[in-house]
Amino acid sequence: MGIFGGTISNLERGLAFSAAKQKTIAQNIANVDTPNYKAKSVSFNEFLSDAKKSTISANRTEQKHMNFSMQASTSGVFDYKNFRYSNNGNGVDMDKEQANLATNQLYYNALVDRVSGKMNTLQTVIKGGSR
Repeated sequence: MGIFGGTISNLERGLAFSAAKQKTIAQNIANVDTPNYKAKSVSFNEFLSDAKKSTISANRTEQKHMNFSMQASTSGVFDYKNFRYSNNGNGVDMDKEQANLATNQLYYNALVDRVSGKMNTLQTVIKGGSR
């Protein structure tokens, strides 16, 4: 475990999820008038299970080197195949997408605030505390 007990890595995963969700919402909004476009969404459970399954490993060139393992980027994106919102077959509900966009922005800002707080704590420790 790291200095903060894995908090930074959890926040990093949360930020990756928020970025994937932001990208998906932006694609939906951009395709609001595209005929037969099906709205996409990002499921946190899917995102998390994909992250647990996918790892990348590297070969050690020296026995004294530490094992290397990191997670590959995952999407967790799915679409609503049978959902149709408008007559042209488009499945994007603009009101819902804008609400999702606002919710995701709040989530992202909260995560960034927590990361900033952890970094400030680390900076205080490095400087030797407040004097």
